[in-house]
Amino acid sequence: MTSKRAPSHDAALARAASYGAVYRQKDRPLHPTASAKELRRAFCRPLPEEPTDGEGVIEALIAAAEPGLVGNTDPSFYAWVMGASDPVGVAADWLTSIWGQNAGIYQTAPAAAIAEEAVSSWLLELLDLPRESSVGFVTGATMAAFVGLAAARSSVLHRVGYDVDRLGLQGAPLVRVYASDDAHATNYAALRYLGFGETNITRIPSDERGLMRSDDLAAAMDRADGPSIVIAQAGHINSGAYEDLPAIVRIAKSHGAWVHVDGAFGLWARVLPEKADITQGADLADSWSVDGHKWLQLPYDSGFAIVRDSLSHRRAMDISAGYLNQVEGDGRNPTEYNPELSRRARGFAAWAVFQAMGRNGVRDLVRGHCDAAVHLESLLAEVPGLNLACSVVLNQLVLECGTADRADAMEHALNDRGIFARTADWKGRRVLRLSIISQRTDFGHIERLAGEIRQAWSNVHHG
Repeated sequence: MTSKRAPSHDAALARAASYGAVYRQKDRPLHPTASAKELRRAFCRPLPEEPTDGEGVIEALIAAAEPGLVGNTDPSFYAWVMGASDPVGVAADWLTSIWGQNAGIYQTAPAAAIAEEAVSSWLLELLDLPRESSVGFVTGATMAAFVGLAAARSSVLHRVGYDVDRLGLQGAPLVRVYASDDAHATNYAALRYLGFGETNITRIPSDERGLMRSDDLAAAMDRADGPSIVIAQAGHINSGAYEDLPAIVRIAKSHGAWVHVDGAFGLWARVLPEKADITQGADLADSWSVDGHKWLQLPYDSGFAIVRDSLSHRRAMDISAGYLNQVEGDGRNPTEYNPELSRRARGFAAWAVFQAMGRNGVRDLVRGHCDAAVHLESLLAEVPGLNLACSVVLNQLVLECGTADRADAMEHALNDRGIFARTADWKGRRVLRLSIISQRTDFGHIERLAGEIRQAWSNVHHG
């Protein structure tokens, strides 16, 4: 039997590189220009019988995808906390794909493993978290919460003499989990993945900023006993506010509970000395989830699961097998800290962005967005009928427009004027939420945004 030789794909690599080099230098639509039907027509074509020229495939992919792309790397993108994929990180991410390393264990990708060692050290230093903590490189904050809460589940059950690794969850003591009723949905998803149901979860009523009150937590924990976990927020998705972490940790520890901090984007505020009054106490927790693709501007597939007790971390995550070799002198085995064996070498892009930004670059980025949010707050403070739902804490603003129809009208008006914005249903009302997160967004963009909001509101309010 003879086999056909696959076509060379060198030209495909060259075409992707040349396209990527100029992609962000051109003005592009913020919103998709194709409908779902049109995108299906472009993508859902018959599978060819024979190999196809690689450069032609890349051209076809660009043509199919561009009409359906969203401008979330644009400085006028304010809808969600997403980040803008730093070009240095993107370049390192290209190399990650070119090198094709499987970063499961040290033996399969030594450079990737040591890059993760370096990034782990820098991350703990920047966020001022316990230096003995271990770090898992995961897809994002959802899986970071999964890892942290898996370590928590294992640890609190071991504390009461139950070996969940041997006995499983059937018959295990009831683990109680306490969290704000307005905690991010990914935390509740992670709990579900770990086998926790509504019976396990006590939802603490939240205040106007979406935060649980420490007194309410204390009262709830006083009514129960047994193994327990507390999920605290460092940067609410709408208000950007921190919960009272010193008080929450003190209450939790008095009940022998594990504290996990959801710091998907807000934990980065710990790099700013001027934010110490709100970020204090985060270092007292047991585990933390944080995203790299948000404030750090890493390409996607870049979350960090940080656990103070490395033994609990490894006990919850380790994948061992006779063929997964490790010898004395090897670096860390990444698979001990995340739930995957075959995976992307996530440390390369993180290493590159940390090196490119430096300590002061990270601080300047976070500070710039926080200052921009305060500036926008001041520019909108005197607009009649348009109210801030809560004071600015970090980089988030929530605007109340009076009615759901007006909020929707504001969203549409801003989108028509070259601003990418979205509404949210929060606390029984529809609001316009704005996230300042792109590294390319400066005060000029903020002043333009304020002007567009004032003009749109004038039309909506008096129309």
